[in-house]
Amino acid sequence: MQKITPFLWFNDNAEEAVNYYASIFRRARIGHITRYDEAAAEASGQPAGAVMTVSFEIEGQEFVALNGGPHHTFSPAVSFVVNCETQDEIDELWEKLSAGGEAMQCGWLKDKFGVSWQVVPADLGELLWPSEPGKSERAMKALMQMRKIDIETLRRA
Repeated sequence: MQKITPFLWFNDNAEEAVNYYASIFRRARIGHITRYDEAAAEASGQPAGAVMTVSFEIEGQEFVALNGGPHHTFSPAVSFVVNCETQDEIDELWEKLSAGGEAMQCGWLKDKFGVSWQVVPADLGELLWPSEPGKSERAMKALMQMRKIDIETLRRA
């Protein structure tokens, strides 16, 4: 068991979201599903028998999704960084995660559930902070013009 597990609060579509994420990432699995019993349903306002939590794993990272009601929503203040090895991987994950969501700047997007992701090259730090004078500024300027990141454009900057 990992020391820290992200716990994602959904209104009532946690299971749908987990199934969606499991369909996108190659190394994903759905774990245990718990349901609201009478006492928990009464306390939460969720219907008895409805999905309460779903544990899942993406690329070795454990998560838990909760159907907690409309009291809390997601914000870009917390996001998940997906480090990609190739442009093809960036393209594929960007297309799937942004479908029905919102493309944002510099590789950030909000998926259709409101969860924020950063789909970036694994070597982004090297591309943005090279030792060559002036290259960092050019790379950052190029990055600020992008929504989905184009690795070659950053390398050429």
